[in-house]
Amino acid sequence: MAGSTLFMTPEESVRVQKTVQDLRRKCQEEKGQRREPNDAKSLIQQATGSSLMEDMASSLFGLSQQRNSPDTMPAYAVGSPYLPCTTALSDLKPMGLSDLCMETHHRGHVLKVRRASPVVALKASSWAVVQGQSVDDVERIELFLHKSKYGQELLDLGSVFLVKEPYYTLNSQGEPVIRIDHPSDLVISTYSDGPESWRNTESDSVSTARTAVMCKEEGNAALGKKDFPRAHARYTEGLSHIGKDDEASNTLSNDLHRNRAYINLLLQRFEEARSDALSSLTHSDGPDEKLLDAKAYYRAGTAAYSLGDFEDAKRFFDEQLKLEPDNRLAQINLRRINKRIQEQTAGVYDLSKIVSNLPKTQGRADAASFNGDTEVKESPGAGRGLFARRDFQPGETIMCEKAFCVVWGHEPGAFSTLTCDVRDDAAIRVFPAGLHKAVVQNLLNNPSQAHKVLDLFSDYKGLGGKPLEQDGNPVIDTFQIHDIVQRNAFGPGQQTEDEDVTNASTGLWVRAAYINHSCVSNAKKDYVGDLMLLRATRRIAAGEEITHSYDESSGYDSRTAAIQRTWGFKCHCALCAAEEADGPALRKQRLELENEANALLQKENPSGANRISINRAKRLQQSLKDTYNDKRYKGLPRRAMSGLEQWLKTALAR
Repeated sequence: MAGSTLFMTPEESVRVQKTVQDLRRKCQEEKGQRREPNDAKSLIQQATGSSLMEDMASSLFGLSQQRNSPDTMPAYAVGSPYLPCTTALSDLKPMGLSDLCMETHHRGHVLKVRRASPVVALKASSWAVVQGQSVDDVERIELFLHKSKYGQELLDLGSVFLVKEPYYTLNSQGEPVIRIDHPSDLVISTYSDGPESWRNTESDSVSTARTAVMCKEEGNAALGKKDFPRAHARYTEGLSHIGKDDEASNTLSNDLHRNRAYINLLLQRFEEARSDALSSLTHSDGPDEKLLDAKAYYRAGTAAYSLGDFEDAKRFFDEQLKLEPDNRLAQINLRRINKRIQEQTAGVYDLSKIVSNLPKTQGRADAASFNGDTEVKESPGAGRGLFARRDFQPGETIMCEKAFCVVWGHEPGAFSTLTCDVRDDAAIRVFPAGLHKAVVQNLLNNPSQAHKVLDLFSDYKGLGGKPLEQDGNPVIDTFQIHDIVQRNAFGPGQQTEDEDVTNASTGLWVRAAYINHSCVSNAKKDYVGDLMLLRATRRIAAGEEITHSYDESSGYDSRTAAIQRTWGFKCHCALCAAEEADGPALRKQRLELENEANALLQKENPSGANRISINRAKRLQQSLKDTYNDKRYKGLPRRAMSGLEQWLKTALAR
């Protein structure tokens, strides 16, 4: 992942590392201690005041939306993962707040709590006060990083929660908290009725039971208010209340599935949208039923297209067109699908049209992936790699891939954090937390896609490579996804002027993630929006491994450090071997000459350079050349000279 290393002063590094280590030490010292009761009034006042301050800052000054600077980025420790709960709710034993013990994962238990305060929404977390069996029995609950659902704060969506196998620990301020890292560990038992629903102290057990018809009406009302999460919850509840298998029940079931399919499309839950749409089909010959079925096929086709299942999408839109032969939108969609299938099978792209449509698609190319004549297999000493199944000529396109997930720097979801990895000598890195959140959300929305991501390399294996489901919901190990993103994400380069290390654009391209690194690579990446194009930079023979450079730095020491810190390995390519053999003194001399040359290049435009500048550039070129041993560097790039050589070529061509 490009740009993931932040160069901090030794003093700053020590301070961050000490903070992390002190907190870990304090947690271990208090491990197993029984929870002490809180003052309910003061804790709720703290949450209310903090929430009010965040809201005021956001509405009046926009402070919460400002980008971080490297000095103010959220920081947290990584490397102490724990598994999400994989036990069914019915098999968990109830527990109360008074049963909590410090620094303990209460395996085999479930905690029922009611929210008793507004939600304090921070950059990397959100928290609120929850109460147990009495209004005076309260505690903090914190959702770390994965704190939203359907674009809203998850804690705001509910009023009563079930916490599966609660983890009781200390937050970054050293305060006791029920911490949740895995979204599946928090189950919404009762959805909130609005922002002030936390003030309602009545038990949810006395609420009036709703019928399927009532749920449909409430869902429609929520849809009218564009409260899509609530509409989804009500339609889902309504489906659970469907009674006997009679005509009225079937009609109501079809309506609920059809409505939920629409909501799922808006929430990007494409798998459930496709399933709901197909479940709503009447298969009747009446004119009204035909129109409803045409709408269902449209929604199923839209969902399948969004999942990249273009053959399925084609089949669904064909069915829509049979029911509505004059529907122009169906005809347009079928033409789009045929182009995607051509891209997918033959690698034929209309790049100019894709580029022209990027502003309308938020930089996410309307295109299919093309794997080309490549295969993933074991690479000696480097895990798995991507290999050529035929010869490729220089400049030839090897493959094209749509990003599984991308977050652009200008989007609100783009933000970076500092991580202190306790597994790696407390190494401090800049991590694309926004991409991590987006990948997890994509997997929760469409869990059948999870196996593609879970199969990628990660330091922490978590739940393994197969997605799990419990209580009808996907279970995603967010620590595993963290390590997958850390080791496999790419930075497509700066997209806007105000993009920097704190909000860098990043994405996950699953197949490209198998391509191993070499400083003397044979392929190069280019991007059209989130469509990655991989082209050969020299002839690649059938059976040869395809490689690209993870880091283009010319300096051996900085490049080696960045690769080791970010991807966790040392490169042993021919160029690294030659530069290592140069020794520190010669590498230092070369770096100083390169810096001098770069200063000249920035100051002087080659098109208008005078004779004095050209002669100086030639002297620098010769000095740099003298730092390379011709025998050792035979056939290898001399990276420190590339910029200067291009400058001289332009200057001398006048």
